[in-house]
Amino acid sequence: MRLLDSELGSQKIKQQAKDVLDIESEAILNLKESINGQFVKIVKEILNCPGRVIMTGMGKSGLIAKKLAATLASTGTPSFFLHPAEAIHGDLGMVTKDDIVIALSNSGETNEVLNIIPVIKRIGAKIIAMTGGLDSTLAKNSDYLLNTGVKEEACPLDLAPTASTTATLALGDALAIALLEARDFKPEDFALYHPGGSLGKKLLLKVDDVLHVREQNPVVNLETNLKETLFTMTSTGMGAANIVGDDGKLAGIITDGDIRRHLEKSPDLLNKLAGEIMTVNPKTILKDKLAAEALKIMQDYEIEDLPVVNENNEPLGLINFQDLLKAGVL
Repeated sequence: MRLLDSELGSQKIKQQAKDVLDIESEAILNLKESINGQFVKIVKEILNCPGRVIMTGMGKSGLIAKKLAATLASTGTPSFFLHPAEAIHGDLGMVTKDDIVIALSNSGETNEVLNIIPVIKRIGAKIIAMTGGLDSTLAKNSDYLLNTGVKEEACPLDLAPTASTTATLALGDALAIALLEARDFKPEDFALYHPGGSLGKKLLLKVDDVLHVREQNPVVNLETNLKETLFTMTSTGMGAANIVGDDGKLAGIITDGDIRRHLEKSPDLLNKLAGEIMTVNPKTILKDKLAAEALKIMQDYEIEDLPVVNENNEPLGLINFQDLLKAGVL
């Protein structure tokens, strides 16, 4: 029987995985020593930067740099990734003297990164090194240094970057969140950069935006009989109708559910007036309110349709639960 097919083999696999997590956890915890006066200076330097934060790195470090650039950009710090190999073939034109370049290299001796350092310095941009090579060429040619050094890699062959990339990612995240807090970055700001996400929908989408999906406003008078009310509901494709008085103000609402509940009690239901079976003083919402607020009202009161009114309580339309779900307001 092969070792991996045995119980001993299974235990070894689990232990190896646990060892990796232990090594990488220790690498992250050791980074607390890097949160010092230099870290604070870097945060202040970035806060005062009139340009962008440009992340660069090669190989696995490049992948981490891309992620950190995306995190910074989405949390209020303008940032993008610059591939060092492409940079020496013209992309250095993206760098200005007002920018800050954060260069990632575990050893601090990555040729592609080192090749662009002299040009960046000539342009006038400040350089922050994220490296474990404290005496490396990159460290010596940078304005600031973030120590991402680790005691050991989780790879038993000491070949694949593992703990070092985890440490760099974690310290980069710490930098991004420190900047977020310093900028007093709020959920509304985050939503502004994520309009397509669920948070963006909750914090940006207004009732009026959802209302325009149908652009239907089924309205009948109190004195309208139910037969005509049904025709209005059917023609607009809505499962409800707003009921108004002679002054044009909302008096109530009739839904498909109301009609079903009254059918058993009233054989001549179609001849009754809308005002006789409507729900009086229904819950309403203004069109400039957040769609998420409309959803909460519907959930709290277990209703499917919600009248949208203006400041004078005149109905502008109806939104229903399905419209909100389709709009991604969850």
